[in-house]
Amino acid sequence: MMFVLSLANSTMFTTYAIYYVTKLGLNPLELVLVGTVLELTVLIFEGITGVVADTYSRRLSVIIGMFILGVAFTLEGSILWITEWSTLIPAFIWLLISQVMFGIGWTFVSGSDSAWMVDEVGEDQAGPIFMRTKQIALIGTLLGIGISVGLSIVAPNLPYIMGGFMHLALGVFLILFMKETKFVKQEHEANTSPLKAMGKTWLMGAKVVQSNPLLLILIVVTLFSGAASEGFDRLKETFLINEIGFPQGIAFSMAVWFGIIAAVSTIIGIFAVGWTEKRIDMSSKRMISRAMFFLTGARIAAIVTLALSPNFTWAIIAVLAIKVIGIIQSPIYNTWLNMNVESKTRATVLSMVSQSDALGQTAGGPLVGWLGNRVSIRASLLAAAALLSPILVVFGNIWRKRS
Repeated sequence: MMFVLSLANSTMFTTYAIYYVTKLGLNPLELVLVGTVLELTVLIFEGITGVVADTYSRRLSVIIGMFILGVAFTLEGSILWITEWSTLIPAFIWLLISQVMFGIGWTFVSGSDSAWMVDEVGEDQAGPIFMRTKQIALIGTLLGIGISVGLSIVAPNLPYIMGGFMHLALGVFLILFMKETKFVKQEHEANTSPLKAMGKTWLMGAKVVQSNPLLLILIVVTLFSGAASEGFDRLKETFLINEIGFPQGIAFSMAVWFGIIAAVSTIIGIFAVGWTEKRIDMSSKRMISRAMFFLTGARIAAIVTLALSPNFTWAIIAVLAIKVIGIIQSPIYNTWLNMNVESKTRATVLSMVSQSDALGQTAGGPLVGWLGNRVSIRASLLAAAALLSPILVVFGNIWRKRS
């Protein structure tokens, strides 16, 4: 599942900026607003879909999400064709509609997939599996980069069409082969309505978060992380296109350049994850907290370096560093989070954490985008780095308390 998801996402997102900037003509504020609509949708629906997963079935939630994502991405890739056929609805509005569908589909999958996996294999095996899965997913990412570049050269919207079809095919595959053997449905009174049953599950999840100081801290962490990531994730390609520029002496298209950047970061990431897996005890909360502290600090330094980069070489090194740090950080973060959540409310609590991230992106993203429009994209990147600073303090305190 994670291999195909990584393959599809890499196919779509390696060259998405070419589609957004050169074909749809989005400016920095519009780029961030696209992300804001996506995250606002996640904020609204994440709690509902997480409760569905904990109340009824994680498997069903994941499969529903795959089909919605497939339709959303296919629509996004079809915008150029739709607007050629009819100009009644502008392309930007179609893009926002696809983002709403993207957000709804994502909320069905988010939290449910990892909650399903941890229940099936047990918490003791989850950490190593997260690390191993990341390595396998990176191979899918590497393959997707080549597909993305090739399709983008033909037409910039084709990667989205292909990514949508991959999600639809994965949905069919999961119907046939995804098993759910360890999930225990929440017991409710015989005449309890579905809404009341889901409400009870949500309240149980809320009590878990309220009673666990680490989870409350995590909510704050993801709030700031979401605000910071929205600026960087949406603007780094535009920064390279409009403010740094690509070398004129090398006859590569933008699609090829973005493919090279993605491929190099993925290859480095494969080795980096393998190296990290051998040196970090994924069952040790202290080691994981220490790793999150150092990785967050490195991420801040890399974003500042990108914002202040004087030329293409500096910018590329910074982008590669940020991408590799994110690759390493993802499975470590997922392991730490699942260590602190009970099985019966795992999907609900993970959805609440995702809601916090969405709130951060919704509240902070437009401000970062506005800075990009009014001042410069460099200012937006520096603001993103500043928003990560409180997270460094939080992980530092957690590490010291576990020492």
